[in-house]
Amino acid sequence: ACRCCGLVRVNTRLVDLLQKLRSRLGGKAVVITSGYRCPQHNQAVGGAGASQHLLGNAADITVAGVAPAAVAEAAGKAGFPGVGRYKTFTHVDVRPGSPVRW
Repeated sequence: ACRCCGLVRVNTRLVDLLQKLRSRLGGKAVVITSGYRCPQHNQAVGGAGASQHLLGNAADITVAGVAPAAVAEAAGKAGFPGVGRYKTFTHVDVRPGSPVRW
């Protein structure tokens, strides 16, 4: 649940692709460090104004023993349209439209 409002919005496609990613990674736990964010929370954490987190379409994730770059590569192969690599985590989302990588 969002820390500010207590709400949860989750796109079921996000859940399905997270499970597909987990399978690709040998069943290792995919830990969601950030999911849905209400506008107040998104602003507080410095999220983008049009963040997919605001729609319940995104998750920032970690997988123990797997580098964020490797998680990002597996996420792309699992079918996530949005994949971002960061130093300590990987962002995945189910945005509409063309795939986006960063």
